[in-house]
Amino acid sequence: MSRETISQSISIVHPISLSHGKNAEVWDTTGKRYIDFVGGIGVLNLGHCHPGVVAAIREQATKLTHYAFNAAPHAPYIELMDRLTAFIPVGYPVSGMLTNSGAEAAENALKIVRGATGRTAVIAFDGAFHGRTLATLNLNGKVAPYKQKIGVLPGPVYHLPYPSADNGVTCSEALKAMDRLFSVEIDVDDVACFIIEPVQGEGGFLALDIEFAQALRRFCDEKNILLIADEIQSGFGRTGQRFAFSRLGIEPDLILLGKSIAGGVPLGAVVGRKALLDNLPKGGLGGTYSGNPIACAAALATLDAMTDEHLSTWGSQQEETIVSRYAAWREQRLSPYLGRLTGVGAMRGIELANADGTPASRQLTQLLSLARDAGLLLMPSGKSRHIIRLLAPLTIEPAVLEEGLDILEDCLKQLA
Repeated sequence: MSRETISQSISIVHPISLSHGKNAEVWDTTGKRYIDFVGGIGVLNLGHCHPGVVAAIREQATKLTHYAFNAAPHAPYIELMDRLTAFIPVGYPVSGMLTNSGAEAAENALKIVRGATGRTAVIAFDGAFHGRTLATLNLNGKVAPYKQKIGVLPGPVYHLPYPSADNGVTCSEALKAMDRLFSVEIDVDDVACFIIEPVQGEGGFLALDIEFAQALRRFCDEKNILLIADEIQSGFGRTGQRFAFSRLGIEPDLILLGKSIAGGVPLGAVVGRKALLDNLPKGGLGGTYSGNPIACAAALATLDAMTDEHLSTWGSQQEETIVSRYAAWREQRLSPYLGRLTGVGAMRGIELANADGTPASRQLTQLLSLARDAGLLLMPSGKSRHIIRLLAPLTIEPAVLEEGLDILEDCLKQLA
C-alpha cells in the first residue's frame, strides 16, 4: 500500500497500518495484535468500537447523516447540548456550541473572549498544546515542530512557567514570573484570558499545582480576566472525575472539550458561562459540520456510559494498577532510565531519564520500537519526547492492562 499521496510533513509514531480494534486491542493489516496504550491520543476513553456508541451511530445513520445546524436545527444537537451542559460540574448557567475538533473549540473560545472583553492578549503556559491551527499554534508552549517555518503567528500571546509537582516548578516561581510579565512585558488591563490545561497532555502529563490554580482564579476575578480550561485530553473521566478542573477547586469561565467526547467520532465543544457564549452577534459562531447528527448521537451514547460511578471505578482501578506496578519497578531498580511517574488518576506518564536527570529521549525512541515489536503501542510526550503517556481505554479489561504492563516491564529491562 503506497503512502506517496500522503504529506510527508505528517509525523508517524508507529509505521504500521491498522485494520480493526475492540476495546483496548487493535490489529494491523497483517493480522498482528497490539494492546493499545495510545487510544487515538486520548480519544478512546471508552475503547475501540464501544457497543453503545456503535449502535447509536448505526441508528442515527438511518435517520439523518448531516444537516448544518445554523441552517436548520436538528434534534441530536439540541439533545446533546442539554445533556452536555448538565454534565459540566459548575454552579453557573452553562451554554455552548459544538465544533469539529478541540483546536476549533480553542479558536472559537478566542473569538468569544475577544468579544466579551474587548481585549486581545492571551497568557498561555510552557509545555502547553492547544492545537495545530494558526491561532492555536501560538498558544502552544513549544516551538519544534509546531511553530517552525510558519512565520508570525496571531497574537499577542505570552507564556508563563507551568507549575507542577511533576516538573519541579513551584507555585511561588510561577507567580513570580507572572509578576514580572505584568511589570515588564504587558499591561494587565490588556489581557483577555489565561488558557491552561489542568493536566498537560503533550507536555508530559503534568498535573497543575492546586495552590496556583486557586491563586490564578482569584487574580482573574480581581482583574476581570477570563480563565479557559483546556480539558480536551484530560476530560471525560481520564483523571477519574468528569473533568480535571474539579480537583483544583476552581470553576473556569470557558471549557474546551474534544477527543473522548464522542467515542472516536470527530467532535469538540466550547462551553461555559452563558453570558460569554451569547455575546457575539448572530452568525458569529457556527460551522457547516459542527455538531453533525452522527457525531452527536455518538456523544450521547458516550454520556450514557460515563456515569460518575463508572468514571470513578474505571479511573481508580487503572490508577491503582499503574501506580503499584511503577512502585514495584522502582523498588526492583528495573531500569537505570526509569524516572518519575507523572499525572493523576488514569492520566499517567512515565519519564525516562539519564543518571544525571537529563531526558533519555533516545531510550524512549528505542522503547517505542521494542514495545511495538512485542505487541504494545505507546505514545511519547514531553518537551524532549522522553515521557511515555499511558492512554489505555478506561474500559480496558484488567487482564489486558496487566498484559500491557508486563510487556512494558520487559521492554524497560532491555533498554540499552
